[in-house]
Amino acid sequence: MRWTRSLIPTLKEDPAETEAVSHKLMIRAGMVRQLAAGIYVYLPLGHRVMDKVTAIIREEMNGIGAQEITMPVLHPAELWQQSGRWDVIGGEMFRLKDRNQRDMCLGMTHEEVIAWLAAREIHSYRDLPQTWYQIQTKERDEARPKSGVLRTREFLMKDSYTLDRDFAGLDAQYAAHRQAYCRIYERCGLTYYVVESDPGMMGGAGSHEFMAPSPAGEDRVALCRGCGYAANVELAKARLAAPAYPAWELEEVATPNTRTIAEVSAFLKIDPALTIKSLLVIAEGGPVLALVRGDRQLHERKLQRAIGAFRPAHKEEIEQITGVEAGFLGPVGLEVRIVADPSLQSGCYVVGANKPHAHLRGVVPGRHFQAESADLTEAAPGDGCPVCGKALAVEPVIEVGNIFKLGTKYSVPLRAVYLDEDGHEKPIVMGSYGIGPARIAAAAIEQNNDKDGIIWPETIAPFRVHLTVVNVREAKMAEIAEGIYGDLARAGLDVLFDDRDERPGVKFKDADLLGMPVRVTVGSRAVKEGVVEIRRRRSGEVCTASPAECAAAVRRLLGTG
Repeated sequence: MRWTRSLIPTLKEDPAETEAVSHKLMIRAGMVRQLAAGIYVYLPLGHRVMDKVTAIIREEMNGIGAQEITMPVLHPAELWQQSGRWDVIGGEMFRLKDRNQRDMCLGMTHEEVIAWLAAREIHSYRDLPQTWYQIQTKERDEARPKSGVLRTREFLMKDSYTLDRDFAGLDAQYAAHRQAYCRIYERCGLTYYVVESDPGMMGGAGSHEFMAPSPAGEDRVALCRGCGYAANVELAKARLAAPAYPAWELEEVATPNTRTIAEVSAFLKIDPALTIKSLLVIAEGGPVLALVRGDRQLHERKLQRAIGAFRPAHKEEIEQITGVEAGFLGPVGLEVRIVADPSLQSGCYVVGANKPHAHLRGVVPGRHFQAESADLTEAAPGDGCPVCGKALAVEPVIEVGNIFKLGTKYSVPLRAVYLDEDGHEKPIVMGSYGIGPARIAAAAIEQNNDKDGIIWPETIAPFRVHLTVVNVREAKMAEIAEGIYGDLARAGLDVLFDDRDERPGVKFKDADLLGMPVRVTVGSRAVKEGVVEIRRRRSGEVCTASPAECAAAVRRLLGTG
């Protein structure tokens, strides 16, 4: 591709209001332009990257026997109402009415459509197993679109779905997808983790996420370097080091105007780990008091798994239910459901006394109050691994894929059934598997860049070779460059030919910004000495070759010759 015939609008400076490195570089390199919040136009270079990522995905999906289909973006509400998700999903779903006032929505995902299709096309155990996939546009009304293509309202996704007779078949297809995903990320040049995750709105029996470490990531994972344990902090368990418990007797102590853990700890001159944080929430079954150690944070998703949907209690509700304002709540004598983190199964603590400006010191769980046990605490760096006990690390990550064991969550309500060998009707057992090509591209940039720009992994670079002619007005130099351009193309290498009439410094800066794996420079040495310079973007390694041998030298450098 010749630069002079292309749309590559590079920028010298970082655009305003961009934070993630990938966002800055994708805009500066002329890969994308923002149409509206969370909605992007992919320009030619960005489109080429997406094409290369999706080509790798297609190869790996086809390799495990998946068949490609295309499903609509516009869905009738009836399917989502049958599955129960129409009323569960909130503002993230784009909803509309057609001209006949029928409820419709834009697809965030396609489990309902797959189940609808399976209900009409799968009849017998002989029709199973099946794996169907698509690479399709999804629509999700993100509350806070940010970080460029990492969090958008419209995005491309590869989603695949497995259909099986039983859970043993699902397990086999789940394992095949997990292996295929690992190959995809490795081929795309990503560093990644496979972590346990919360199925969330997808539901089902289990799930894993594929996470690319990056400071721009909005998710966090807990990792053990010792045994390999890895989990999203939404699910991660941890061993908390116990503090040294004093031999307190149970007594009430005055704590005037000390409502927070920090204030109580400072007033009583104790470690916050010797206090209990009490939070009153309202669940579907009524009020629930959630307890975590005072030095730790409650993870709301963990509490939701333990008690179901909930909301924080309002100030008036707290006073009505407990008789005291927030800040002095405690579990002793309170007649509500109590759920406590396992770190509170033993010890001696300070808790709210359920009286204004007072706390109880010397409270022992199990003796002075009873509570259900559920993992509620967010894992933190340095906590003990739940498997081997070694210190956990917590890293920010970008979610680049997920896999879910759906089971019969969608097949039962949508009547996706089959007849077994004995003629009995059984629900199809389903799995769902997603990958975001744009997130792979952005994660690759996050993990592969320097002060000058992008350093593309070879497999997904827009072009593998960046050919630069220093002075297009020098006839001999331009002639040599044209010859090399033709040789590289005939050698099967995709080439970006910078044939602009620009200063050499501008061309070299743009080449480093765009980050193609290899740059070939045709300058004065090509005319005077008969050699061109070949430079690897990642290592900075430089070698020379004659114009006639340039294509072969580049192929060897890229490992294709």
